[in-house]
Amino acid sequence: MSNLPPLTTETIWAILNEEIDDATVNQLVWYCLGYRYDSSKEQWDTQEVAPEWRDEYPEPPDFIDSRPATVKLTRSIPPENKQLLKEKLGFKGYKIGEFGPRQTRRATAANWLLSYMQLSSSRLE
Repeated sequence: MSNLPPLTTETIWAILNEEIDDATVNQLVWYCLGYRYDSSKEQWDTQEVAPEWRDEYPEPPDFIDSRPATVKLTRSIPPENKQLLKEKLGFKGYKIGEFGPRQTRRATAANWLLSYMQLSSSRLE
């Protein structure tokens, strides 16, 4: 997972515009949640993963294919950060008929990552 793009607003837009593949979107979220793959043991190291994620998902879930995992991701976004895509990026959403569950889940991942960025930067201030 060392080939991940940097966590920037450009990366968030690339997720929304489907310029980054689903696997990379998942890997970005996994990394931010604390999942690390130990290739020597060929298993996931979850020491850095919060218990509420580690207990339910000992291996990182596929957020693009799993509605329950995406619902949990949505619920983990603080209320004040729920509209960050619109407020910070001016994202107007997808047009009716041009999106499905996959795009909605990618937008959820993008919003969660943007919230993660916001929370991380506020901790540094």
